[in-house]
Amino acid sequence: MSTRYEEVGLKQEEYDKILDYLGREPNELELNMYGVMWSEHCSYKHSKVLFKHFPTSGKNVLQGPGENAGIVDIGDNLAVAMKIESHNHPSAIEPYQGAATGVGGIIRDIFAMGARPIALLNSLRFGEIENSDRVKFLLDGVVEGIAGYGNCMGIPTVGGEVYFNSSYKGNPLVNAMCVGVIKHDKIHRANASGVGNSIMYIGAATGRDGMGGASFASVELTEQSEEKKSAVQVGDPFMEKLLLEACLELLDTDCIVGIQDLGAAGLTSACCETATKGEGGMEIDVLKVPRREKNMLPIEIMISESQERMLLIVKKGRENEVREIVEKWNLHAVIIGTVTDNDRLIVREGDAVVGDMPAQSLDSSGAPKYYKDYEIPKYIEEVRKFRSSDIDEPTDYNETLLKILTAPNIASKEWIYRQYDHRVRTNTVVAPGSDAAVIRIRGTNKGIALTTDCNSRFCYLDPREGSKIAVTEAARNIVCSGATPLAITDGLNFGSPEKPDRFWQFRECVIGIGEACRELDTPVISGNVSFYNETEDSAIYPTPIIGMVGVLDDVSKACTMEFKSAGEVIILLGKTKDEIGGSEYLSRIHNLESGHVPYLNFALEKKIQKLILSAIDKELLCSAHDLSEGGLAVALAECCIGNNLGAKIDIKTKLRTDIELFSETQSRFIVSLKQKDVYELVVELEDEKIPFTIIGEVAESDFRIDVNNKEVVSLKTELMAEKWRGALKCLME
Repeated sequence: MSTRYEEVGLKQEEYDKILDYLGREPNELELNMYGVMWSEHCSYKHSKVLFKHFPTSGKNVLQGPGENAGIVDIGDNLAVAMKIESHNHPSAIEPYQGAATGVGGIIRDIFAMGARPIALLNSLRFGEIENSDRVKFLLDGVVEGIAGYGNCMGIPTVGGEVYFNSSYKGNPLVNAMCVGVIKHDKIHRANASGVGNSIMYIGAATGRDGMGGASFASVELTEQSEEKKSAVQVGDPFMEKLLLEACLELLDTDCIVGIQDLGAAGLTSACCETATKGEGGMEIDVLKVPRREKNMLPIEIMISESQERMLLIVKKGRENEVREIVEKWNLHAVIIGTVTDNDRLIVREGDAVVGDMPAQSLDSSGAPKYYKDYEIPKYIEEVRKFRSSDIDEPTDYNETLLKILTAPNIASKEWIYRQYDHRVRTNTVVAPGSDAAVIRIRGTNKGIALTTDCNSRFCYLDPREGSKIAVTEAARNIVCSGATPLAITDGLNFGSPEKPDRFWQFRECVIGIGEACRELDTPVISGNVSFYNETEDSAIYPTPIIGMVGVLDDVSKACTMEFKSAGEVIILLGKTKDEIGGSEYLSRIHNLESGHVPYLNFALEKKIQKLILSAIDKELLCSAHDLSEGGLAVALAECCIGNNLGAKIDIKTKLRTDIELFSETQSRFIVSLKQKDVYELVVELEDEKIPFTIIGEVAESDFRIDVNNKEVVSLKTELMAEKWRGALKCLME
């Protein structure tokens, strides 16, 4: 039989810590408030000790981790706010609402900083889709949820990624990212300062949906998880649109001292987080909180995660101004408490005190912190035994290339992103389908490039190197668009931190991200950790998703990946090596997920990225595309498909043909340019000692690759495009 503290997800030693804070037994309300606030989802108790490995400051960083979102300067008194967060467990139970409310929550994080949201991205992971009705159901629901919320909000969903792997069979990942734009002097933060200032609640009424959502997200999924649908919030994007406009109008006045959305742990989290960042104390009355259900208990009001709600710290005497603006948008606006300086969070129900706790004790700074034992997983030694000589070379490269192009991880995701309104507000310059999305900053010549990236197979085989590659791949995508990478937000998705092998994966990934961000000067300005992503059978692959933003000073120079016209010269930057460990080729063709991941040389990487940015700025390049999953052959095919052009490729190599075509060696790019510009680019490449090879030219329609004077691939681009575009849609039918 479970104890009181176990029922709210706490351990014996954690309960003892509560007794020390209070000097007495907690009542049911207090215990539940500690339960949600000390959940992994809210307190980061197993991860916070490792964040020291992240670079979080830099010349462009205006706000690092610790607020609702990070903010980075893009010049001209403008800045970008960005954040990524997971909604994994809710999406596994209720895919539509789980994904929709994930989008709603991340939007609120952005406008809580005072920024207007201008773009959404997402990163999704599911089990193998082939022959799985369950995966199709989850994918369909998640995509509908993302589209339903974002489209109604009028915020374009401009980018993302979707991958399929058996490790996500019972535990899909749904990570939502939002980006907003703000002027430097309009930035707001979550602090409750000014003794006597009013605590105001605005937005939707509180219900019983989302009860214990933070705690639910902090345990493994089991067969009984289906019974916890009440832990999944229900979203209303039309209400959120009103809330967004009301908040931005309020923040243009000087009435507001602090602002915080009611996300995970609801009113409890919003109150203690703002209190500890301000004067230290707060007193609220739950009877004043608008409710949409009768007979709600204080516990239900304090931990409900009903959506579309915000907490405001309002200057004393300005409450009526706030109320007038909020009610104009047909929303609730009520005073529920006041700021104090006694360092306590006091909860009243009318005249009765029903909860009285040190505010700091509820906050993540007062929560327990763990640095768990770790050990290298047993599978690592076995999977690294693989050598490329262990597999046979294909006999038909046309068939092999088509099979990889139609693999769910490579195939076009048009079926998904066509459900998203990615051109609403008319600022989308580069839509989904290229390496990175590009958004125009209205009223300026500037643009920002956005992407999400992570090869979780690499992270499974080598978490530290795989996470470095995730950061670097994101930077490559930004650079190929013509933008300078600025900063990242990370969505860290892992199994249970209480298991030594899983904690080793997490620790290695954090260290890898930190190293790559220092090398590339892209600090971590926000993020989210999602643990316990496993079922009774197994854990997901370690999946540290990297969301990155970059800036273009002249958005008219934005570059895309597709070849533009026949006759363009095609150049491969970088040198291909025998590195097929963890490759899509190895997985799709040989059914193996093993080997050493490719080596990453940051010195070479930075030189190539700098050169590509310079070449795009000089308008030397017609297209630029980095080589990632699928290697050289897939990258070339993708460049052709965009404008239904072909290519004539002639490669001389000492490598085996399959390795040359499908190796996923890092720091490689395909660029195309007009014949007249080749000499200038080649001179720069030689001056910088960057390895390169002129491998062919763009053709009208035929796609042909010769290796060592032997034709190995000969396909019509139209056929490749048809197979590539139709593969995922066909699987969903």
